[in-house]
Amino acid sequence: MAICNPLQRIQRRRVAAAARSRILAFSLGFFGALSLYTTPASAQAITLLQDTETERLLRSYEEPILHVAGIDPAAVKIYIVNDTSLNAFVAEGQNIFVNAGLFIQLKGPNELIGVLAHETGHMAGGHLIRGSDAIAKAEIPMLLSMVVGLAAAIAGAGEAGMILMGIGQNVAMAQYLGFSRVQEATADQMGQRYLRATHQSGLGMVHVFNRMANEAASAGIDERQFASDHPVDRDRVALLQEEADASPYRDVPDSPQAIHAYEMVKAKVIGYLLPVRDVLYRYPLTDNSAPARYARAMVYMRLPDLPKALAEINSLIKDEPKNPYFYEVLGQIYVTMSHPEKGIGPYQTSVNLLPDAPELRVSLAAAQVATGKKDIEQAAIANLKIALQQDSDNPFGWYEMAQAYSDLGNQPMADLATAERYYTVGALPQSAVFASRARKKLVNGSPDWVRANDIIAIAQSQTPQHGSQD
Repeated sequence: MAICNPLQRIQRRRVAAAARSRILAFSLGFFGALSLYTTPASAQAITLLQDTETERLLRSYEEPILHVAGIDPAAVKIYIVNDTSLNAFVAEGQNIFVNAGLFIQLKGPNELIGVLAHETGHMAGGHLIRGSDAIAKAEIPMLLSMVVGLAAAIAGAGEAGMILMGIGQNVAMAQYLGFSRVQEATADQMGQRYLRATHQSGLGMVHVFNRMANEAASAGIDERQFASDHPVDRDRVALLQEEADASPYRDVPDSPQAIHAYEMVKAKVIGYLLPVRDVLYRYPLTDNSAPARYARAMVYMRLPDLPKALAEINSLIKDEPKNPYFYEVLGQIYVTMSHPEKGIGPYQTSVNLLPDAPELRVSLAAAQVATGKKDIEQAAIANLKIALQQDSDNPFGWYEMAQAYSDLGNQPMADLATAERYYTVGALPQSAVFASRARKKLVNGSPDWVRANDIIAIAQSQTPQHGSQD
């Protein structure tokens, strides 16, 4: 379910009808995957970006809204889509997908919060259940197979990218068609209610939909062709304006702290996703603001230009020595430029500052594994165990675990980690094969032996045609 940008709807339908192969690419900075595969005519493939700073900012926006909507925040997952266009949608199972383009195109926190409030309205309204005939269930674990770690493509671990790409082959998410006029209008109204309940202005939502209406008009799109599945844009904006104007919190501004946090993530996304020329146009060398330096640190890392990247990120660390995300980027810069050992220190600092962020710890472990030094890889295994206890659905973490165990000569545990990796992305037959290999050499009755048996049993129960894996 999208925020109903008609330009987006036309684009996606054309892509689905053409059933073309698509290249899903990433550069260096966030986590991502590079893959080429064919999507079926009824499906749209997407890639996901994974970045702790961005995800936590989105969650800080969404959790107050979920509370007033009566939805358990722990049950909702938020994913960042590697797409620079203006869109967001919800999948069954209470999963919110936010295009990275929202950070690029929206003007501030209140606009993005308005989008999230609208999507929460769809979840709270039960539209995912009633619209199940029109919307196929998203294969979340398989989508997550497209999220791999930075070090998988660089600094001695390049094979990981290809392996994880193989898992993601033929993975696609169903095309989300527009919901009915009533459902869209309901989501609008509920979203405005949530904004009032959290003492936030509803004008951000108005501005987003007004901008989309202007884009549609500029493109010469006949709004009547969308009347069957969502409100006509101008009427929708007018109703939203009435709701926002009636709120006692209409004129509540975003705080300076909220604007700064948003602008930093926006700069990070722009520095990662947009062409180098565009990044340096938006954030010229004459701009010495923190967001500008953040964007340039990201883009210099992509070029790559090590001295300039280091200069920009180190200047930020000097200003904010307790910011874990700056140290994360510093670690990324070193690993990106084939200096994984130098990246370990900054990554360790980021983990020390934010120990409950499993992605940061996995990045630290990936740098440790990339060194190829056995004593350091022992430390990587310890970090990966902690990270995977915090988030067991991390295929790249399991890949690094398998790599570390293999380097240390512990093939049964490497096989078990590989089984976990396949299990995480829903590739049950493959997970059973590796679990069976591991079981043969693990100590009978040990926790790892029991886990291997569990994987085999689950795989066999759901794929009986494969029979025994022994």
